[in-house]
Amino acid sequence: MHPVLFSVELPEFLDFLGQSFTVYSYGFFIVIGAILGVTYVAIQSKKQFNLSFDKVNSLFLLLLVSAFVGGKVFLFFEDPNFYASNFSKLLSGRGFVFFGSLLFCIPAMLVFFKINNLPKLPMLDIMAITTCIVHFFGRLGCFMAGCCHGIEWHGALSVVFTDPNCLAPLNTPLHPTQLYSMTGILSILLVLLYIKNNKKFNGQLFILYLMLYAIVRMVIEVFRGDISRGFIIDDLLSHSQFISLIVLIVAGYVYYKLNKKASQQRKNVQ
Repeated sequence: MHPVLFSVELPEFLDFLGQSFTVYSYGFFIVIGAILGVTYVAIQSKKQFNLSFDKVNSLFLLLLVSAFVGGKVFLFFEDPNFYASNFSKLLSGRGFVFFGSLLFCIPAMLVFFKINNLPKLPMLDIMAITTCIVHFFGRLGCFMAGCCHGIEWHGALSVVFTDPNCLAPLNTPLHPTQLYSMTGILSILLVLLYIKNNKKFNGQLFILYLMLYAIVRMVIEVFRGDISRGFIIDDLLSHSQFISLIVLIVAGYVYYKLNKKASQQRKNVQ
């Protein structure tokens, strides 16, 4: 849509910074999501565990590094031969795999919680809602930039990208998969907020988030048009669908175990 949010010409005495100052939509919305995410974690962790704002900042810096590394590692394994020969492409600002970022962030969070003597499962529940907030705005940035676009479609809700800076095919009606993803993430967020005060066990929100997002992602992949991400089974099972399936199975098993343990504890109390 509009990959460049705005651009301002710089005065001559700032020539060393370039001719103009440009704010890109993708980065702008990522920053907005991060600010809202930090705010939510700061409020909830202060309220529940008296966690300082400095600790929250340290957590988000750790997650930023983990997300970058994880996103790039998973991107590399989608096409090892290409990236081994074009390593600079891997280190560019473009190209991340969300599941890679997420799966690298989980152990990073657990280590942080352990070092700072924070209860792991309750903190993960806070992070589930935070992840939805950040991811929602990240997908809005994707829509503006044209990345993660859909396949060609001439339906009533199709979108056409015309800005030459967009990453999507230009002047072609496409499935608005970014908006589908935003709708799915918003729906997950509303579900988590609904059960937040009545959850059956600690960790329920985070495990539910993983399960629900895995389902949403498997469906959206059907309409994705950026096929460079590749397939495990050609035209049948994409890399992201394969990862989603594994996440769904593992998260479902963990949910079953935690729920069973919590039910047994409730029976013992009675």
